[in-house]
Amino acid sequence: MNSAAYVTQKIAEIKQSGKILADQVWEAALLCIGWPYIFGDRGEYCTVVHRKAKNLEEHPSIRDKCQALNGKAAGCEGCKWYPGGYKVRAFDCRGYTYYCLLQFGIKIMGAGATSQWNDDSNWEVKGTIDSIPEDKLVCLFYPDAKKPNVMAHTGLGYRGETLECSNGVQHFTKRNKKWTHWAIPKGLYGGHEIVPPTDTTVKMPTLRKGSKSEYVTLLQTLLLNRGYTLPKYGADGSFGNETLEAVKHFQQDHGLEADGIVGDKTWEKLETSAEKQKLYTVTIPHLSKEMAEDLLKKYSGTMVLE
Repeated sequence: MNSAAYVTQKIAEIKQSGKILADQVWEAALLCIGWPYIFGDRGEYCTVVHRKAKNLEEHPSIRDKCQALNGKAAGCEGCKWYPGGYKVRAFDCRGYTYYCLLQFGIKIMGAGATSQWNDDSNWEVKGTIDSIPEDKLVCLFYPDAKKPNVMAHTGLGYRGETLECSNGVQHFTKRNKKWTHWAIPKGLYGGHEIVPPTDTTVKMPTLRKGSKSEYVTLLQTLLLNRGYTLPKYGADGSFGNETLEAVKHFQQDHGLEADGIVGDKTWEKLETSAEKQKLYTVTIPHLSKEMAEDLLKKYSGTMVLE
């Protein structure tokens, strides 16, 4: 699964490829495979803080899909949407199509699949699946079984393949029979001038000495995963002198100003830099379980019980 920073970088490269716009959008959409579903999202970062901000009673799946909210784990470590300690983005179905097209200056409006479909200002042309142009990139739709005037779901289709966000972003090499309608976004074909997209994503906060939050824990975990030790306190969510020195060392190693302040450039380097390559197994005899757990709080690793 790709990190958010990696996808942003690749999209910038795709825009310089010289390929037709439809191919560019499709390539960008493929980069998001595996990213999670969160109701109402259009590319926000998937974090516990963000999930908590949602209405969990109205949308319990947001809680149920998150191990840190459903009680299965204390944080994001081990979650399939937190691979290697880097951030990914989240969508609902219409948020995914919105995000992918928006990266290339095409904005399809609507709070949901139905309002997207019904807003004719979004579309150059649309129709039923029997008339779909197989060589064109389209937005796909199908209606609610009990409410034919309500679109239940949307996705992207191109040359017989589909991408959709339901249980996360999924790619299918053969179009499912469930899709009943298609629409071509305005500006996708025929002399569209690309304009900078509006930023709809959640910005990571600037962190410095004295900060205390879940984002500090994320920062500390990224540092640990990249080989910067925090031997006294570990990933405790508190930005103290130990974390400050680790941040400065990371910044020095990656050509950044070593001011100890974690802003956009440092977050980006943390996401895109490689994890430590050398791994060692160390056996320490005569440790109690409590002592071993204390060590794991300070270093990234796992405990084997014998």
